[in-house]
Amino acid sequence: MMTFKKYSTTGICQKIGSDFINPVAFTIFGLPVMWYGILITSGMVLGFLVIKSLIDEKHNLTKDQFLDFFLILIPVSVLTTRLYYVIFYDLEYYLSNPAQILNFRQGGLAIHGGIIGGLLTTIIYTKKKNINLFYLLDLLAPGLALGQSIGRWGNFINQEAHGGPTDLPWGIMVDGVKVHPTFLYESIVTFSLFVFLYFFFKKRKFNGQSFAIYSIVYSIARFFIEGLRTDSLYLGPLKVAQLVSILGIVLGLIIIFTQQNKKASKA
Repeated sequence: MMTFKKYSTTGICQKIGSDFINPVAFTIFGLPVMWYGILITSGMVLGFLVIKSLIDEKHNLTKDQFLDFFLILIPVSVLTTRLYYVIFYDLEYYLSNPAQILNFRQGGLAIHGGIIGGLLTTIIYTKKKNINLFYLLDLLAPGLALGQSIGRWGNFINQEAHGGPTDLPWGIMVDGVKVHPTFLYESIVTFSLFVFLYFFFKKRKFNGQSFAIYSIVYSIARFFIEGLRTDSLYLGPLKVAQLVSILGIVLGLIIIFTQQNKKASKA
């Protein structure tokens, strides 16, 4: 049986000492522009620039082709982050209120949905364009990690995606309770992954190695971080995000095993 827990996000400001962070960065013609959206967009743009800098056109992928691919990848991934949230968090509500399904301003995006959608898009695109799937996945890995590390700070501003009560000195105050800053834990992990994968890209021994490392390391970290969060969907005794993380670990191991064997057979 599936059950889920939600957390309160009452209040629009996060107090840090004597300062407040308003989730609304500014307004345009009365329409609020949220910091969350700015951070996610910034993460996408910086991720794109990082990936573009790594492209080697001898692999049958030009920078112009990558731009075309990116313009398909981003809207599909954003859509699937929303659909994942809709399906797993409150499907009954959204089926009763279909107009709210694509109401992105309401909030509700899930990174695992974006990764799944992005992976499917990459598989289809590389097959149609005769591009090596695992080469393109390796390109995407550092950019994806950087984008995640930046986007997670939107959770901080919105007072969401945090953990349960803690006495640790780096805990943050949410609704008068000191809690684990799980957004920060994930941001540190993904930024560290970005730095490593960026410099590792040209040293990898086979196509798919960078993405496999991303999939394994991020999934392990997310499994444990998810255990601290208070806003998760459950499937039996495990959280859905933890189940997806297990699949991510398995996927990474399969890629390493198959791609290593493939390279060895050609040696």
